[in-house]
Amino acid sequence: MILDFLDPAKFEYIESIKYYNRQREGLGFDFDLAVKDALNRILEYPEAWVMISERTHRCLVKRFPYGIIYQIRDDTVLVVAVHHLRRDPDLWKSRLSARFG
Repeated sequence: MILDFLDPAKFEYIESIKYYNRQREGLGFDFDLAVKDALNRILEYPEAWVMISERTHRCLVKRFPYGIIYQIRDDTVLVVAVHHLRRDPDLWKSRLSARFG
């Protein structure tokens, strides 16, 4: 499977790394590793994670309050959001309507 990110998802991923590095040196690196671990789990078992809508899954990131929200589209895992679990739970929905109508 191919891994692809919507631009807003990539942006929030990078911004979250920066945020954690400002909190404590190296914490952003730990966050990055945890997200990459979640992405590898998704790529290995794309259908295994919780369905949060008809096409959309969420895989939790270990150690951090984040979920990877994604869809399987043909041979691609499309990351819609790297989402902090305490933020607006429906934020990601507008991203899909903007891209896929």
